[in-house]
Amino acid sequence: MTALDLSSPVAVVGTGTMGQGIAQVALVAGHPVRLYDAVDGRAGEAADAIGARLDRLVQKDRLTGAERDAARARLTSAESLDALADCALVVEAVVERLDVKQELFRALEDVVGDDCLLATNTSSLSVTAVGGALRVPGRFVGLHFFNPAPLLPLVEVVSGFATDPASATRAYETARAWGKTPVTCADTPGFVVNRVARPFYAEALAVHELRAADPATIDAVLRESGGFRMGAFELTDLIGQDVNESVTHSVWQAFFQDVRFTPSLAQRRLVESGRLGRKSGQGWYDYRDGAERPGPHTAPPAEAPAYVVVEGDLGPAAELVGLIREAGVEVRPEDGYGAGRIVLPDGGTLCLTDGELPGSEDLVHFDLALDYRAATRIALSASESVRPGLLSGATGLFQALGKEVSVVGDVPGMIVARTVARIIDLAFDAVARGVATPEDVDTAMRLGVNYPLGPFEWNRRLGDTWARDLLSHIHEWEPSGRCAPSLALHRHAAAADAREGTPS
Repeated sequence: MTALDLSSPVAVVGTGTMGQGIAQVALVAGHPVRLYDAVDGRAGEAADAIGARLDRLVQKDRLTGAERDAARARLTSAESLDALADCALVVEAVVERLDVKQELFRALEDVVGDDCLLATNTSSLSVTAVGGALRVPGRFVGLHFFNPAPLLPLVEVVSGFATDPASATRAYETARAWGKTPVTCADTPGFVVNRVARPFYAEALAVHELRAADPATIDAVLRESGGFRMGAFELTDLIGQDVNESVTHSVWQAFFQDVRFTPSLAQRRLVESGRLGRKSGQGWYDYRDGAERPGPHTAPPAEAPAYVVVEGDLGPAAELVGLIREAGVEVRPEDGYGAGRIVLPDGGTLCLTDGELPGSEDLVHFDLALDYRAATRIALSASESVRPGLLSGATGLFQALGKEVSVVGDVPGMIVARTVARIIDLAFDAVARGVATPEDVDTAMRLGVNYPLGPFEWNRRLGDTWARDLLSHIHEWEPSGRCAPSLALHRHAAAADAREGTPS
């Protein structure tokens, strides 16, 4: 099954931001495109708006004048659904209400031929449910574009329970012919991206609700240590707090209130107060004229130790040994058992967070970094009873490496580590349940939400037992089940233990 021929007309129903974006993608690819909207005059306005965007593409040398003129000639607005009768593909981008979408597709079935591919751009509803009332449900698929559709490459091609494999393949190949990067997935709540991405927001909100760090500090640590493009609070302000919470609530409800997807009370209060983010002028941050953006908590300068003792293997933080040497701090290596640690001259110990609470007055945890050399900030955590001077020594060591230091509360797994571990866990769970392949999950998370690594890439880098062990420790301290490792992750880690001869 191949992509639709470029001579085949494509229709887009619903001409808001997403509908216009999808229409532009199909139009620039070379298809005749027809726009329809139930509101009189809206389709014509959308056609004008798309034409203006084509003009801007010419100004940016991304289209020639001739290509623009040809595209404009292929774009028409339809006065009724009857005008879509000969279309080979109809993509719906109307309001996210099941009854509205079902009514639309029932009406479309009375108009288009039985070989016309019908697609929904829904991000939160069941593709199976939307297409369930159709006479020919096998030709119905999900084509979930990401906003802005002309710029973002990812398209999730979603097969409902009744979708014919040939229809899914045609939709996949068509999206690829349009210059997109499609991934295939089963019809489960959140598909791939909105399912696997929930911990990125949830763990930031959990750390904030536990008063371990403020939003600006959490965002800075996620960006400058975790390597994420944006922090969770600034990203939800950009998306819209109401939109982000709605997706979280939808996924949670669709999974029968699975504790792993529980919405945040703090975000609920923000939405109830009308602080929806950039679009309302206030969210976690204040975007009104003259408002000052709060900075992250950054520790004051401290003195670096003259030397450190490194016992054992630091695992994902092993790169720190070379960085410490390069900073002029003497490193005295010693053999050690279990997790590696850095010992300061006064006997205080620094360890990469393992999901346990620091507990001891002689222990400081540091957070995971995507790349310790490139990281510009490191988070530290210690118990309230930490020995005076130990935090200062730990701070001075990381400052000697050229890092800003943020001291946060003693939350198990800190910020980056618990976030990455939970993303890895949900990715393994999704694959085990047949949602998508590991390769498609990695592609979706890198292209759909700009993660620096896909979850399976992260797992390979961190080690096959790292996420399970960290989440198991967090679960001991927070036994709600929200952070408990999935069966899929347990199985994967147990297999790794067996290969290495380690009791699991």
